[in-house]
Amino acid sequence: MRRSLIEHVENKFLRKDITAFRTGDSVRVHWKVKEGEKERVQAFEGVVIRKTKGTNRATFTVRKMSFGVGVERIFPIHSPRYEKIEVLTRGDVNRKRLFYLRELKGKASRVDVQVDPERAAAKAAAAQG
Repeated sequence: MRRSLIEHVENKFLRKDITAFRTGDSVRVHWKVKEGEKERVQAFEGVVIRKTKGTNRATFTVRKMSFGVGVERIFPIHSPRYEKIEVLTRGDVNRKRLFYLRELKGKASRVDVQVDPERAAAKAAAAQG
């Protein structure tokens, strides 16, 4: 009884406009930052290294390199604080969690990009004429 009541309240706050992305994708999260009385949107761009399950408690972790230092940030998927999530590239990975990227440096820390067959065919056709 009590659990269903909690789930009912939590389900009212779930977002409907969630972008489909997976672990290994490069994303740009447009996060609303409050500075004093003003509010602005700040982009956080990096690779998704983890995505947790759950209904309203689901989160994803984005890692980026900032001036040679690795920065990770955990975002709640159903948070009203972000404006949108843009998927920049699709990663070709076979793991759910990419924590091994923390130890890698430079070009070794890049994730392979998944080739979209439709986009590759269109690009080849445009190059031929």
